[in-house]
Parts: sequence; C-alpha cells; structure tokens
Amino acid sequence: MNTTHVDLSDPGFVADPYPVLAELRAAGPMLWHEPSQRWLATTHDAVSQTLRNRRLGRIWEDWEPTDDMEPFNALHRNQMMENEPPAHTRLRRLVAGAFGRGHVERMRPRVEALTARLLDGLGGTADILGEYAEPLPVYVICDLLGVPGDDHAQLRAWSQSIVHMYEEGVDEATKREAIVGSVAFSAYVAELVNERKAEMARGIRGEDLLSDLIAERDTESGGAARLSEDELVATVVLLLNAGHEASVNVFGNGLHALLSHPEQRDRVLTGEVSVPTALEELIRYDAPLQLFERTATADVDVAGTTVQTGQKVACLMGSANRDAAVFADADRFDVARDPNPHVGFGMGLHFCLGAPLARMELDITLTRLLERFPRLALTGVAPRRPTWVLRGFESVQVDLGEAAA
Repeated sequence: MNTTHVDLSDPGFVADPYPVLAELRAAGPMLWHEPSQRWLATTHDAVSQTLRNRRLGRIWEDWEPTDDMEPFNALHRNQMMENEPPAHTRLRRLVAGAFGRGHVERMRPRVEALTARLLDGLGGTADILGEYAEPLPVYVICDLLGVPGDDHAQLRAWSQSIVHMYEEGVDEATKREAIVGSVAFSAYVAELVNERKAEMARGIRGEDLLSDLIAERDTESGGAARLSEDELVATVVLLLNAGHEASVNVFGNGLHALLSHPEQRDRVLTGEVSVPTALEELIRYDAPLQLFERTATADVDVAGTTVQTGQKVACLMGSANRDAAVFADADRFDVARDPNPHVGFGMGLHFCLGAPLARMELDITLTRLLERFPRLALTGVAPRRPTWVLRGFESVQVDLGEAAA
C-alpha cells in the first residue's frame, strides 16, 4: 500500500499545491494518507472512478454532535449535497427545474443588465473580485430565489465562516465562527420564509424558487410534507452559498491566470479563441474546489486499490485537472485547449446542479469585461485566501486602462 504523510495544511502547499500534487500523482493513483486516515485519489482516472461509483457516497457525519455544533450540523445534514438517494433524489428534484438550461437562458437578460450596471461603476483601478465578481452571482442567485440581493456582503461573510470548516486542521476559533455564521444564516433564511409565507397567505405569490419551495413544504404527499422546515432552510442556505462561492473563485482564479498570461488574453480578445472555450481552461487550470470527499458504503475497487467499507476517499480535483495522462502539457495555461474534460463541476450523482448557470454567468461577465476594458492588467501580486480546499484570492487588483469606445 502506497502511503503519504503530506501536510495538506502547510502554508507552502496552500500557496501553490501543484508541485506537491504532481509528486503525489507520480507516487500512485491511490495513496493512503496517514494523517487523515483516508485515501487520496490523485489522478483523473482515480477521481473519475470515485465520483461515478455509487458505492462511494456523500455520507454526512456530524462535527462533534453537541448542542453547540448543531446549527452547523443541521445545515449539512438536511441538504442535498450531503445526502444519497432517496433523500438526495427528492431534494434535488425540488430545485432542479430552476437550474435547467431553458430556465437559465431566460435569466440571461437579467444577468446582462446586472453586469452592465456593475461595469458602469468601475474605472481606473479596481478590486475586480470585490467590486465585480462577488456581487453579481449573489444578485443572480437572490433573483432566482426571490430574496434581497443587497445583503450580498453579509451573505458572503456568513458563507465564508461556514466553508472554512471544510479546510484541513480546523481550530476552535474556526468552529466558533462557523456556529455563529450558521445561526445567523439560518435565522436570516427563516425570517425570509416567514415573510414569504405571510405574503402567500394574502394571495401574493411570486415566481421565484423560494415560493416554490414553500409551496412544496406546505403540500402534503402521502400524509407527509415533501420538504421539512429544516430541509427548506438548509436548501436555501446551500443555494445561496454554492450559488456564489464557487462562481467568485472560478472567476477570480481564472481571470488571474488569464491576465498572468497576456498572450492568452490576446487570443480571446482577437476572437482567435471563443470565450466559452477559454472558460473551460479557466475552470481547469486553477481549480476553485481542490478536494471532494466520498465514503465507501461497501468494499470497492478504485484504480486497483480496495477501499474498504467505511473508509473515505478524498478526490484531489486540482490534481486530476493537471494529469498529463489526460491533458497534454497539463501545467500550461492554454485557452484553446479542446477537448477539456476537467472535473471542475464534479461527476456522477453529485454533478454541480448550477453548472449551466455558472457557465452562463462566466460567459457574460468575462465577455463584457473584456469588451469594456480590453487592456486591463494586474497591478501587482494578488493575495491568496489562506485556504486550499476552496481555493481563491482575497482580492485581485487591476488597472482597467481606457474603456473601449
């Protein structure tokens, strides 16, 4: 059995994980990680096998099942991402229609309008993350749900406090912040639900996902509600979290890579490479989600390794996206790369529900940004967030140059 003691929380690794990930791939597709007592899937093939195998599921285990941690645990225990069928099937079906391609395309004019408004507020130098990439996906997901978009800064703060729990080496301060964030976020959503219920009781019914979910909550099927109160709150929190967390980091990581390679930026500007093609490389090159975990519900073979029942497999998504067996010259940033079978949106049952929305948002935001400010450039070193599992920047400062006529 190939083993490794690599420290996944080491600051040097967090700053640039790719050299170490290359060493792990060279050591084998499946490595036993002694510090965390779980398997690391390092190659594209091993990650794909893990994500597609139904005997490897998302099995939620409460963090320290105490009263203090219950607000955080409840948000995860009752959401689709941490469940398997039949609970996952039921929860996903309730929201899937809102993220279908047809519905997403109907949202395009609204995304265009929001993008134009944010671009109108930019000039000179700007933090393209805080002033552009962060607000837009929150506005979009809030529009979809029918909740106030102007709370985007607070929603982002609560989201950050919760997702920091997904990192390696979680300390007590992180736990306390996650509890506070979970309580506040849950209370915020519960208040929105109560307000919407009151409106619906007066015959006012909005065409939004929150109203649809409340209607499902209040519709009895076979003597039981289709959606419990806890599931309703957890689902809305998940959508608000996932609806902007990944989008912000995909845009930030991808744009930083694009501006760090001006010759590649120019290939997009001239039309040599289409924005949709380039976007797939922006997603692949510096993965915003670096690790996604599965648990074996039965003994299962992955890339020639037996994973025993109850053992966990950590899929190293960023490593899979740099696998030279699948991607020629994998460490090179190439906006024209095609085909580009990255694992940025996952695979199998838990493939990202919001992938069509994310692609549409990214297409519009990148296209309009480059049209408006074709000579934008980085102004210096962009500070990274001190996290690895969810990899992103604190800010990306750019000089926008002169706006196009």
